[in-house]
Amino acid sequence: MELVLLTALGVGGATVFGTVLGFLFKNISHKFSDIVLSFAAGVMLAAAVIGLILPSVEYGGRFGLLYTVPGVFAGALCVNLFDRLVPHLHQLGGTEQEQHPKDTQKLNKVLLFVTAIAIHNLPEGIAAGVGFGSGNTTEALTVAGGIALQNIPEGMVIIGPMLAAGISPKRTFLVAAATGLVEILGTLLGYFAVTISAAILPFALAFAGGTMLYVISDEMIPETHAHGSERGATYSLLVGFCVMLITVVLLG
Repeated sequence: MELVLLTALGVGGATVFGTVLGFLFKNISHKFSDIVLSFAAGVMLAAAVIGLILPSVEYGGRFGLLYTVPGVFAGALCVNLFDRLVPHLHQLGGTEQEQHPKDTQKLNKVLLFVTAIAIHNLPEGIAAGVGFGSGNTTEALTVAGGIALQNIPEGMVIIGPMLAAGISPKRTFLVAAATGLVEILGTLLGYFAVTISAAILPFALAFAGGTMLYVISDEMIPETHAHGSERGATYSLLVGFCVMLITVVLLG
């Protein structure tokens, strides 16, 4: 349980760390941001497949695919529902760095963006927590590490639009940190859900994997390919995937 709690703090803390970097480096280029986010996407992709989806098939036994396939789609549909309820990154009329809201309407738009990130952090946190239910600490830490890595650039980009909207630096930091708190709660929720009932583990693993695959495909990849850095972003994703693959093999 201590390891789970430390992991939850690490996953949520990664957002806070990214927020601090966002204050220190306010003029980050699109190219650099896309490369970093693509690397994180590659890590998350490997973590989702190796740490969640394949174990789902394994723990499901003879009929593992009957749990895994519906679980993947259920996870994706869950995040898709969140998207419909609260628009996310690419649905707010441009990237975060490009927005310079000056009136109440635009301020509300920025707060909506922050709320969306917080909501999306919940299933990501659940994914980190569910991994520990399998009993394979290496795979669980792999998934959590991939999510934490993705949270760093997300924490960085959340700073710009809030400061531009006239929100004070102190309040901006607190709001950004609160999005990380959601991830901590999600991690604990995912862990306790699978420990209460081991029967739901195969479906829960696949569900968590599906949420990550959806975020990667629907949000991270389009965002990193929207500013003319497609080639670099693609190779960065491959590097991230291979780094995580090598890490899993060496630690396994």
